[in-house]
Amino acid sequence: MKMIRLRPLVTAIILSGCSGAAFAQLGQNLSVDIRSLTMGNAVTADPPGISAIHFNPAALTKIEGLQTDVQGVLAHFDVQRELSVPAGYDVFGYSDDPVVCNDGPEILADFCTDFKGTVQADVEYPTLYVPILKKFVDLGKGMPLAAPTNGIAYNPPGSKVTFATALYAPLIAGFGAENGNPGNFMGQQVALERITYLSPSIAYQVNDELSVGASIGMSYQAIAMNTDLRFPNELIGMLRMVDEVVCTPFKENANIITDILLLGICNAEEGMNPFSRFGQMQLAVEQSLSPSYNLGILWEPTEDFSFGMVYQSAAKMRLKGKYHIDNSKAPRELINGLMSSPTGQILAAILGFPSYIPASESGLVSMDFEYPAHFQAGIKYKVMPDLQVNFDVGWTDYKAWDKFKFEFDRQISALKIAKLLSEHVSDDSLALPLEFISPWNWGIGIEYSATDRLKLRVGYEPRGSAIPDNKRNTMVPINNARLFGLGVGYRFDADTDLDLSIGFLQSKDKIPANTSSLANQEGVNNLLLNPYAGLNVKTDTKITILGLSYRTRW
Repeated sequence: MKMIRLRPLVTAIILSGCSGAAFAQLGQNLSVDIRSLTMGNAVTADPPGISAIHFNPAALTKIEGLQTDVQGVLAHFDVQRELSVPAGYDVFGYSDDPVVCNDGPEILADFCTDFKGTVQADVEYPTLYVPILKKFVDLGKGMPLAAPTNGIAYNPPGSKVTFATALYAPLIAGFGAENGNPGNFMGQQVALERITYLSPSIAYQVNDELSVGASIGMSYQAIAMNTDLRFPNELIGMLRMVDEVVCTPFKENANIITDILLLGICNAEEGMNPFSRFGQMQLAVEQSLSPSYNLGILWEPTEDFSFGMVYQSAAKMRLKGKYHIDNSKAPRELINGLMSSPTGQILAAILGFPSYIPASESGLVSMDFEYPAHFQAGIKYKVMPDLQVNFDVGWTDYKAWDKFKFEFDRQISALKIAKLLSEHVSDDSLALPLEFISPWNWGIGIEYSATDRLKLRVGYEPRGSAIPDNKRNTMVPINNARLFGLGVGYRFDADTDLDLSIGFLQSKDKIPANTSSLANQEGVNNLLLNPYAGLNVKTDTKITILGLSYRTRW
């Protein structure tokens, strides 16, 4: 696979022009606004400046005159993935899985004699899918990511109306690894991006206590993935047994009788193996204009207390793009073998198998996708003149991600085989049964005014997972998470503020063997998207974000 390596300066230019995103993050609201990050994103009743476009557009009425906001973020992430062997690991009696077994070709046994123990399958670098290039961009091993965001707002003198727009990324996630990484069977490169490049907004001050606001987000949406494929499945294990045990005597002595009796399977030049790479799939779908809207209300009956609510609409779209599949020799030889026998041809016709599997397949692909709706409400309360507490609760409709269904413009050979044992597969479609749930979350932030100019902030946001236990996987290496934030703000004068922030998010997950149908579940009916069947899986994701924000009024 060809990957583009960019130096830091070029990276910053591309990212600022394409998205304004701060970091290839693994979650929401990590790069929208750094002050909000340090307050546990509990800012619905106290949104910071122009970022109110996202958090609560009603708060734009607090802006006076012409204001600009520029933020710079430096972020680093560490995603560790581990694979390990439980007692009794085997696939139809085979355990010589090269992912977890040290045995070399000199060991002729079908079972592993020397397991590796814990196998590291760590993410090696952040990556983004860049729309202009139509490619993944490798940001470099160990490289942090740096990029600015910006916005502008205007409140005409004496007017109750405020106008604004901003560049920001509500959700952008991306990671990659080099060839040969054990984790590549669950995505060698993965990207999920939503980038709001224009957000015309308006807010109206109804009276001294009440404000309302609305914004329209014009966004770019993309889903892209490159992944190796393997199927450690009992059916594939049975085919390996047939090849090694039944077919061995007939490899050099086949005749019409054996071809008929053995369905031609023994004529394959290479047999099926549950631990071999069966191919590689590259897929990218996108939509350049995906509109949504935010509605907000802000009530401030006193200087010490305020209440805010925001509704961020769903965005339904039809993503379109291209795919490319490389098929390995073994599945191609299986079909060639069946086609060499009259009985094999009959069986293939009954099962709906293709008569031929090409070395590669390419074409167009599309999918219906819904960016989930979000609701959040919160309060701001000054416990003391110098001490402020913010508290928010929020709900995101991740249940809309019940499944991702990819529809291809033609029949795919591998899918015609896989559909027999996978209910979410047809000749020309593949569905990822995610079955996400819609969690409620909360966050808290504390702000202390040390002086008239200096403010100190701390925030905490525990993030409940939207992924059910039986669907956890390493493609989304984040489950229940904790977000911590620290920040300091300094006001130079009545028109200029500077904020410095640091955020840290951590998520640990354990997926015991045979517990997730999208990672490691055993059974003959779990063929696709289950590359670590029978293995224990662990993930440990850490994200560190440094941010600097400059706000000024002209």
